[in-house]
Amino acid sequence: MKLTTQQIADYRHDGYLVVKNFCAPKEIDALYKVAIADDVMTKNALDLNDQSGKKTRLSLWYTPGNDVFSYFIRSEKVVRSVAQLLDGDASVCHFHSKLMQKEPKVGGAWEWHQDYGYWYKNQFMFPDQMMSIMIALTPASKQNGCLQVIKGSHKLGRVNHGFAGEQVGADMTMVNNALKTMELVYCEIEPGDAVFFHSNLLHRSEANLSDHSRWSLISVYSLQSNLAYNEPSGSWKTPVNLVPDGAILEWEAGSLSDADFLKKENDEALKETGWEN
Repeated sequence: MKLTTQQIADYRHDGYLVVKNFCAPKEIDALYKVAIADDVMTKNALDLNDQSGKKTRLSLWYTPGNDVFSYFIRSEKVVRSVAQLLDGDASVCHFHSKLMQKEPKVGGAWEWHQDYGYWYKNQFMFPDQMMSIMIALTPASKQNGCLQVIKGSHKLGRVNHGFAGEQVGADMTMVNNALKTMELVYCEIEPGDAVFFHSNLLHRSEANLSDHSRWSLISVYSLQSNLAYNEPSGSWKTPVNLVPDGAILEWEAGSLSDADFLKKENDEALKETGWEN
C-alpha cells in the first residue's frame, strides 16, 4: 500500500483524504467481530451525551499491544500512509485509538470542532504533524450520522473552542463563515474505507436516526518530533513498532485486557482527546 502523489496533494489541499477499500473485507470482519464480542472493550466503553440526550459509546486507549486492533494500528500500510501524508523525517507515533459506536435511533450528534482544538491543551507543538485515520466497520451514511467535514478548513489554523451545552465545540461564528466560504462534504463510506484527516480540519456528525449502527475505528498519529508538554500518556512519543499487513489475519491475537483505556472519571482528559467524531 502506497499513496499516490495525487492523493498526497489532495490531502494537503483539502485537509482530508478518502481511500476506498483500504482494508480487505476479511480484515474488517476480524475487527468487527472483536468490537462486538470482546468483554474488555464493552466494559471500558463510555457513554457520552449530546445536547438532546442521545448517547454515543466509545472505548479509547493509548498504547497499542498485540491484539487484533493493535495489529491494524501498527500495520505497515497504516503507518507508512500516515508518514507519507505528514511528510516528516521523524518516526510516526500513536497517540490514541477509539472505537466509536453509534447505535440506531439513540446514537448522538457531535458539534463542529477541530481535534487540535482539544490537543492544543495537551500542548502539542505542531498541528501539521498530527492526523487521524477513520476506518468504517459498518456503512456510514447521512442517515446514520456519517462524518461531515468542511473542505480546506484546516488552512484556517486553530479556531477557538468553548462549551456548547455539555460538549466543547468550535466558535460558531468562524464555523458559519467557513461554511459560507468552503464546501461541506458528507463522508459516506463503506466498511473498509478509510478517511485520513488533518488535526485542524473542522468536522462534525449528526445523530444516528436510522435503523442501522455506525461503528468505526479512529486512530490518531503524530510525529516523534511533535513534542507534547502537557500529555501524561507515553504513547505519543514512542515510535510505532511496525507489523506486516497480514498480521491481523495471520498472527495469533492477544487480549485487550492490558490496554490503558481512558476512564470516564477523568472527565477533563476525556474532553481533550478529540473523541467527538
